[in-house]
Amino acid sequence: MSFVKFENVDLAYAPGGALAIEDVSLDVREGEFVAVVGPSGCGKSTLMKLISGLRMPSGGYVYVDGRQVGGPLKIVGMAFQNANLLPWRTTLDNVMLPLEIVEPYRSTLKKERSRYEAEARQLLARVGLAGFEDKFPWELSGGMQQRASICRALIHQPRLLMLDEPFGALDAFTREELWCMLRDLWQLQPFTVILVTHDLREAVFLADTVYVMSKRPGRILVRREIELPRPRDLDVTYTDAFAGYVHELREHIGRVRAT
Repeated sequence: MSFVKFENVDLAYAPGGALAIEDVSLDVREGEFVAVVGPSGCGKSTLMKLISGLRMPSGGYVYVDGRQVGGPLKIVGMAFQNANLLPWRTTLDNVMLPLEIVEPYRSTLKKERSRYEAEARQLLARVGLAGFEDKFPWELSGGMQQRASICRALIHQPRLLMLDEPFGALDAFTREELWCMLRDLWQLQPFTVILVTHDLREAVFLADTVYVMSKRPGRILVRREIELPRPRDLDVTYTDAFAGYVHELREHIGRVRAT
């Protein structure tokens, strides 16, 4: 049973305009970790807008949890390359922001604030931010801001987490630390993840399945299952099996660019 399903989906941002994606079909199981890779402008971020209900398809159908998507979904959490923390709010207050917006939390926030704050502090502790709850974004490093951003995306316990290049602006060492943080959060209580990334190592390390997209208009060219055992630690990135997956995906991307 698919949790996210695309059936022959097209999207043009303007009526009669050029297609951003064309005839895209894919299936994501509940609890699966999926990565989407491809050249810039191929429509990876467009997929996320369609899944979250921020855009409606020009053709075809998008389903989440068995229902056709017809508008923004409450069961989705999102994080982006820029942490986009509100500079006038503390780390804790930034993380709790979705609880002020998403029902049923919004209606119960005043009564249950102490419990929700405790849950937010616990989540921050899991990602290594214990003691930074009262700091403002400008007092945090880039990696710490991104940790807080992912906590904010998860605080309302979404069934689907969508990540758009969340580690792309970070240095290599910080990026690998956050791979492990995300891995641990997902293994602790699995939720469905769709990760858009240009980093093939990141895709192979984190994902169960990797999709490769073509140039614009984006189409699904390759679906590759990553059969590396879990739990994965960073040592796996030095193995021949890991390198084989990365090289295979790089060859696919190379052929996309060549055409």
